[in-house]
Amino acid sequence: ILLTAPLRGVVVVLLVGFTWLLASALFGGDSSLSVRNIFTGKMSTEPRPRKYKCGLSAPCPPKHLAFRLVSGAANVIGPKICLEDKMLMSSVKNNVGRGLNIALVNGVTGELLETRAFDMWAGDVSDLLKFLRPLHEGTLVFVASFDDAATKLNDESRRLFEELGSTAVKELAFRDSWVFVGAKGIENKSPFEQRMKNSKSSNKYEGWPESLEMDGCIPLRPPLEG
Repeated sequence: ILLTAPLRGVVVVLLVGFTWLLASALFGGDSSLSVRNIFTGKMSTEPRPRKYKCGLSAPCPPKHLAFRLVSGAANVIGPKICLEDKMLMSSVKNNVGRGLNIALVNGVTGELLETRAFDMWAGDVSDLLKFLRPLHEGTLVFVASFDDAATKLNDESRRLFEELGSTAVKELAFRDSWVFVGAKGIENKSPFEQRMKNSKSSNKYEGWPESLEMDGCIPLRPPLEG
């Protein structure tokens, strides 16, 4: 018997449905739900994990800022800085560049103050120094590297990052990956810092280590007295 194309399609669908019902009867399960999933294109009833601000797996406590930092991948994919579900810096926003990508945020209100990219391969470190020296007490500093973040760093620039809570900046070297959150006036070392060393034996990309990703919750500071 020759069937037209539409009829053949109907027969195939009915056979698939019958096969699924038979399998459900043999192996258990909610056959009606399974068949409905086939016809609606939904093959799983498992709920997707809920994502919170900046893609965090859990919400931040009250009076905390949710953040995610992603360093650049080699010299191809730019870094990202997300705060409270808002992308502060990224290739899409066209405000990132080779070197150090830095976002300044008011530590009391969470308001974005400024974003800048500093070329640490062919740029002038004096631009970075002018940017970091006058920071106000309580300013949050978000840093994500891209390509090479260390060649033009000098002793003063490293010291300024140390004063913001960095411990890795002392050893930061050519093409290392680095993500960091610090604050002006921090009393202790920042808990938000990662560094991946550029090493021929362990690099994920030829000539570059893998990209780093870090997220968390930063407590807002109480308003300064006076």
